[in-house]
Amino acid sequence: MSSVRTSRYQRFLKRLQTARHEAGLTQTQVAKNFGRPQSFVSKCESGERRIDVFELEDFAAIYGKPLTYFVTAGDDEGLGGASVAAEAPGRTGSTRRGKTRRAKKRSKR
Repeated sequence: MSSVRTSRYQRFLKRLQTARHEAGLTQTQVAKNFGRPQSFVSKCESGERRIDVFELEDFAAIYGKPLTYFVTAGDDEGLGGASVAAEAPGRTGSTRRGKTRRAKKRSKR
């Protein structure tokens, strides 16, 4: 299944668009902040274009939102709830062998 179609990614896209609306900005205004065409923002909001973490940081700054607003599980307004990582199966921070990289380094010392 494409990650764009997962419910978590759909919530993320909805929050991205909601944040822009709450900031009172148009796609064109946001695109100017990025030095990109309006279609850049449209493609990001529709999921046609993936957003990397640095672009998300820029979107968050433009919209006056913390990064957690975009990646928090729960209602569509991004209020409360657990992190998306906690919702994702197998996202415990451990490697396949059960130890985190940091724990492995400590055990080698």
